[in-house]
Order: sequence, then structure tokens, then C-alpha cells
Amino acid sequence: MPFSQIEYGIATLTLNRPERLNAFTFTMRSELIEAFDLADADDSVRAVVVTGAGRAFCAGADLGGGGETFNRAGDGNRAGDGDRAGDGDRADDGNRADDGRRETVDGAPRDGGGTVALRIAASLKPVIGAINGPAVGVGVTMTLPMDIRIAADSARFGFVFARRGIVTEAASSWFLPRIVGISQAMEWAATGRVFPAAEALEGRLVSRVCPAEELLPAAYALAREIADNTSGVSVAAIRRLMWSGLSAQSPWEAHAADSRLMAELGGAADAVEGVTSFLEKRPPAFTMKISEADVPIWPRNPYRD
Repeated sequence: MPFSQIEYGIATLTLNRPERLNAFTFTMRSELIEAFDLADADDSVRAVVVTGAGRAFCAGADLGGGGETFNRAGDGNRAGDGDRAGDGDRADDGNRADDGRRETVDGAPRDGGGTVALRIAASLKPVIGAINGPAVGVGVTMTLPMDIRIAADSARFGFVFARRGIVTEAASSWFLPRIVGISQAMEWAATGRVFPAAEALEGRLVSRVCPAEELLPAAYALAREIADNTSGVSVAAIRRLMWSGLSAQSPWEAHAADSRLMAELGGAADAVEGVTSFLEKRPPAFTMKISEADVPIWPRNPYRD
């Protein structure tokens, strides 16, 4: 089945369980990973916009499995059981063996939200989160590796894990302090409270808040500016440099990475076109394809290699 709608270089991924406030399941996990695989493989896609259907972005893990929702001992990861309390889809019963039980890290079942977060982090295309409503638990942590997050003024956010007796997941202990700082990250995570879009903006979790009816137009305008004016190979390489730079030991390490990519891309077709189009005062017509370029992959994900 198709997971993305591609139009004029922009792929839209819509979390689509509105009757359950788009609560996260293993089916959603698998489809998100596959959708990003498809977007990366399609050279016509220049940017990805992620949003939610209905009034929510994602209300977190589906808790329809009750107290055993997060029990990952014994019979495996049951977080997908929530589908039975939602729309009656039993597909996750077949997926859990592949998505939770057999994949481990340091001997523990892999966190499903983390597999999505790492896949988004590895995207070759810039990712824009258009957060249209409540984004709680994994519903907010999955947005952290997105490059740009904008929110409707009606959106609400919550790192509620401590209130559910579990821990922050989806590699958010790495992403969140780097985005908002350790003090703000700990305030939100330690209290587990739900907070409005205005506080998310003040805390730099999102870069813009706008009326709900203006959210998707704003997201598409950003995506359109990328698609119309930039080299896809350049943006993919810059994304790698930016994210890898967050854990660089020094500016010298960043300098080495810059130098390698400048040497590789500086004489390539898109660089020639970028300079020539500027001098000729015309829009650029970049021709290089991400699928054919040697863009260094970061993070190198040992669980997919």
C-alpha cells in the first residue's frame, strides 16, 4: 500500500488513526520506517512533511493493552496490542515477532519508537514536522530528529514517561537536551506535564506557532522553498554535517568533514550550476541525483546494516 503522497517534490506522511488520536502501534512503526525508505529512494522527493490526521498529531503509545502495554519481558513487546482496543485491526499480532522480540540491543528488545527516530535521523531528505494537535510520549519524541518542527496554536506537548512509570525513549535522552538544553529537557521530562504550544516555542522545541488553518500551508511553503531552490545532494550532505556535528569532539573534526565534502562536491555538476545560475541571474537547474551521489551516511545504524 502507498504510505506517502508525493506532489511537486514534497512527500506528505500522515499518521492516520484519527479515531485513536493517531496512537502509536507497531504497524505505524513499520509503515513509518518503510515510508522513509521510499522517500529516500525516490529522487523526485526533495522534502518530507509529517503531520497527523484529525485533531491530534500522535497521542503516544496506544494504551489499549492496559497495564501490560510496556511489558517487554516474557512474551515480548506488547505495545502493539493497543490495536485491539482501537479500530479492531489485529495486524500487529503478526508484526510483533519481527518488530519487537527478535530485534535486540544489548540483550534487550529494541524500543519501537527508537527505531523510528533513528530512521528519521538517517533520512537523506529534510524532514518538517507539522504538529497539528496533541503530541505526547512517542508522539513528541519521534519529532525530535525532524529538522524543523512547527506547531498549530492548539497543539500540546508532553514528555509524560515518568507519569507512566517508564523512561524517555526514541533516543530522546540524546536529542532533547541538544535541542532545548539540559535544564529545559529535565523540567519537561521530570514533571511529565503537558504544556501548550506557546511554551514549546519559548523553550525552542518548535520554531514557529501558527493558527491551525495555516499550519500545513506554512510547512509546505518551507518544503517548497527547499525543493525549488536548492541542490538535493547539497541538502542531504548539509543534513549529515549538521547532525553529526552535534556530537563532534571539536571544530577540527567538523572542519575535516567539511573539507572532505567540499572537495567531493565543489567540482561536481550542481556546484557548477549553482555558480553559473547565480552569475546568469536565473533559477538553478540542479541535475545531480541523491540516489547516485556518495553522501556519507550518519548515523551509521548497526541495526540496519
